[in-house]
Amino acid sequence: MAPENNSAQMRKGVLELCILASLDRAPSYVPDLIADFQQSGLSVVEGTLYPLLTRLKNAELLTYQWEESRSGPPRKYYRLTDEGRRALLEHRQSWDELVQAVHLILNPQTRKAE
Repeated sequence: MAPENNSAQMRKGVLELCILASLDRAPSYVPDLIADFQQSGLSVVEGTLYPLLTRLKNAELLTYQWEESRSGPPRKYYRLTDEGRRALLEHRQSWDELVQAVHLILNPQTRKAE
């Protein structure tokens, strides 16, 4: 598998966590989410984001609200539900455990002697 494909697959795997974490900070609409991700070095396009947002909404992890815009048509702002906040906590815990395990595999010299 090409290195760029590996990177794309890893990004897709953590995108749901990133969406939930971003919306936990503040309600947002898609261009703001994309800008937030790009500032962090995570390149995401609308075509990737919208299906995930729809799936998360259908799972009742987020909801949306239309808000008027001063510079154009109304905007759809996504926000976490209470269930979405619970899911975020679970995702964070799973992520922390995964990062720790991968770190130990990639850096076996950091393992404590048993």
